[in-house]
Amino acid sequence: MLRIAVPNKGVLSEPAAEMLAESGYRQRRSTKDLAVYDPDSDTEFFYLRPRDIAVYVAAGTLDVGITGRDMLLETGSDHGEGAPAIEVMPLGFGRSSFRFASPVESGIETVDQLAGKRIATAYPVLLQRFLDDRGIKAGVVKLDGAVETACRLGVADAVCDVVETGTTLRAAGLHIIGDPVLSSEAILIGREGAEEIPAVAQLRRRLRGVLVARQYVLLDYDCPNELLGRATAITPGLEGPTVSPLQTAGWSAVRAMVRQTETNRLMDELWELGARAILVTSIHACRI
Repeated sequence: MLRIAVPNKGVLSEPAAEMLAESGYRQRRSTKDLAVYDPDSDTEFFYLRPRDIAVYVAAGTLDVGITGRDMLLETGSDHGEGAPAIEVMPLGFGRSSFRFASPVESGIETVDQLAGKRIATAYPVLLQRFLDDRGIKAGVVKLDGAVETACRLGVADAVCDVVETGTTLRAAGLHIIGDPVLSSEAILIGREGAEEIPAVAQLRRRLRGVLVARQYVLLDYDCPNELLGRATAITPGLEGPTVSPLQTAGWSAVRAMVRQTETNRLMDELWELGARAILVTSIHACRI
């Protein structure tokens, strides 16, 4: 039986559950459910704090889990005597960055100016590792939440926190300093060699199928045969488009997978070329 850890709350919780449901796995019906067993796939899901997931996976208590890359790097070292958890594959949602910020009036404009300052964060391991790598000696103030208020309350001179849009930091009178320390997103994690487990390999195929289905659509159109070469150059598909003769002499039907973000541009190009009956169909699931 495969045992999977899923975030029980926070920004990753709902998207993770939706992705697993789209992958064909049964999910909980109530947020009060702490565990759910899916008999069809012989898989059990455990709903845990995102920060704890890497610890359970690293200890071997659970096979794989979904959490943020930032949380893996922050807690992945807390694995006792076992091997640390590692990133198995990115999942394409929950994107954020780990960045420094300081009060606008502080005069701090670069990361190097943080030397000798107090930096508040909910990710002390990640922060200390970065400071050590850069040779910056600064005090690390560990907080569990509301990091953006630390400067106003006099606890710190700057903060280092996970940023999605930066709105919260700006509302607190802070401005972002330097480049991101880390770019994060939701990821599937496991122990070394976890991808060799057949059930994990199946999970990865299903998740990858959802990612592809979200990124691509099927584009169908009718095309004069003399324009097929130019049309299929616009829509090459993955291994190649499907071309079938129509009952109308001199015309063919073409089907190809295209990126969803490029759909309207491709439709315009095909229409201008001479293609007609251009249709777009969503992909619910796939295996590539």
